[in-house]
Amino acid sequence: MLCFPNCKLNLGLYVTQKRADGYHDIETVFYPLPLCDVLEITPSPETKLHISGKNVAGNEADNLILKAYHLLQQRYPDTVKNLDIYLHKVIPMGAGLGGGSADGAFMLQLLNNYYQLGISKQELSRLSLLLGSDCPFFIHNSPQLASGRGELMQPVSIDLSVYSLQLICPQVHVSTAAAFGMLTPQLASYDLRQLPSLPITEWKNHIHNDFETPVFQLH
Repeated sequence: MLCFPNCKLNLGLYVTQKRADGYHDIETVFYPLPLCDVLEITPSPETKLHISGKNVAGNEADNLILKAYHLLQQRYPDTVKNLDIYLHKVIPMGAGLGGGSADGAFMLQLLNNYYQLGISKQELSRLSLLLGSDCPFFIHNSPQLASGRGELMQPVSIDLSVYSLQLICPQVHVSTAAAFGMLTPQLASYDLRQLPSLPITEWKNHIHNDFETPVFQLH
């Protein structure tokens, strides 16, 4: 079975406070983009992850696809069997596009469909949060106003389908943890609930990504 995990962009991103649990509270609008990885599963005598395309950095044990597999395999040991898992990586890493989070969330959905587990969208969203803060967005995969760690979402009526979106991705990898470490949390400078009524020509004058200042100092 095959699926195509897509990426996202942030329309405005404000880091408003550091929490007692070590995470940060944010305010942003997640918007899905049609740039996709390719993810496929087939039966196998043993479970193995095969990766092609762009290089995927890090320890394989930390890969969110495998974490998603083990999460459901532990819950449904008599149903979720060994698989060959093929990932063709297209979405750049360390670019804020959420490619790893998408892969993990889509893996949960792929296993749910493949094994007909009957897990609800609400439960998939809850399980995906165990993988990462961005993962629940990819269960919904529609424009969402997000707060908390990014898991508190409500639909927002923004449609950019009449526009051509251009992604320019330099060969720079920015660690999420390092980027948060460079920030000083503060209140959002713009109420993103007002974004749908703001003319798109005015967006550049009102919305901001808090990561821009520290990351641009490094790169």
